[in-house]
Amino acid sequence: MTSELGSFAHHTMTVRIPRIIDETVQLNSYSPDIERLLRNLKLEVLSGLIRPLQEGASDQRRWARLSRPYIGRSWLDVPWYWAEAFFYRRVLESTGYFQLGPWYGKDPFAPRKQPELAPHAAPKDTNALLSAIPVNPGKRFAALLHASLWGNRLDLSHDVSMTHARAEPASHNPGNLLIDGTSSVWQYLTSRESGRVILIADNAGGEILADLALLDLMLDSGLAARVDLHVKQHPFFVSDATARDAQEAREALMTGGQSVAALAGRLKTHIEKGRLVIATHWFYTSPLCYLELPRDLHAEYSRAALVILKGDANYRRLMSDAHWPPSAEFSQVTSYFPAPLVALRTLKAELIVGLAPGRAESLAAEDPEWLVNGRRGVIQACLPGRGRLR
Repeated sequence: MTSELGSFAHHTMTVRIPRIIDETVQLNSYSPDIERLLRNLKLEVLSGLIRPLQEGASDQRRWARLSRPYIGRSWLDVPWYWAEAFFYRRVLESTGYFQLGPWYGKDPFAPRKQPELAPHAAPKDTNALLSAIPVNPGKRFAALLHASLWGNRLDLSHDVSMTHARAEPASHNPGNLLIDGTSSVWQYLTSRESGRVILIADNAGGEILADLALLDLMLDSGLAARVDLHVKQHPFFVSDATARDAQEAREALMTGGQSVAALAGRLKTHIEKGRLVIATHWFYTSPLCYLELPRDLHAEYSRAALVILKGDANYRRLMSDAHWPPSAEFSQVTSYFPAPLVALRTLKAELIVGLAPGRAESLAAEDPEWLVNGRRGVIQACLPGRGRLR
């Protein structure tokens, strides 16, 4: 709950989100009316009561239903994930994202995202990654899976990559990878006939480039017959990837060097042949958790050979954003999920499962901010027959 004093949830609503509003105003050339709406939203979050959406939009009725229990309450006394999801929807209302006019369809966070795709930034980093990874298939898969994990450090709403290199290999400090299910995922994929893999993306920029490199490898090596990249339906959580972000990332690969230019060509071929599909669903920008999956998305997951779930917010939604004991088993907490699952997540919230008894306490003694500073990560899998990692 956002009311938990001293928690990262409370810090998010009182410090991080007001800062995000200030940055959004500073980085966009909004009209005085839009700036006023954003500043009013900031005041509402800090000291006001939650009001419903007022604009006419296709999702208004859904949001009215999902926000009914919280309208009229303080932003500092509601479930944390719901508050964040509704906040980002209110930002889009304030900036006219869904309304015909000069700001229709304009991503308010684009000025934060775009520098990451400059030739000297993420494309160059990805080129270096692809130029250096091992030839051995298993080691190559592990290197790209880990790159996809550590790419999750790039989160513009909570950018830990300024203090920890976002693509840092686990081998640089093995202790940062608290749970490593790489071998179980590799064994699972290589011991069965290839099928469809769904990757539920998190951030744009460098992270989605690493995701695309991983999916390309899975297709080229026969680990997957088809891959679906699921992205957000509209801007969300500052740096979350939309379909437009995915397209711009693929285009940026052409500027980063020989290896990523070749990757861009392969991705184009995969898309043309229907082997790589970019998809979205309203659920991904909703305040619902994965236990509340809509029937159509539940059915889609159930047909997948593997679902790769990226990022901290998705991990929280997988856990229903609840206070689980750190020693609770991942496979038990996620037993409701309708497909074989692997979660890649760098820690940016006070929630984790799957640790050995006493491990959380020792980590807290070593680093009081270990759950939220993004230094550490997990690769946790729940797979048929094997790899049901804690």
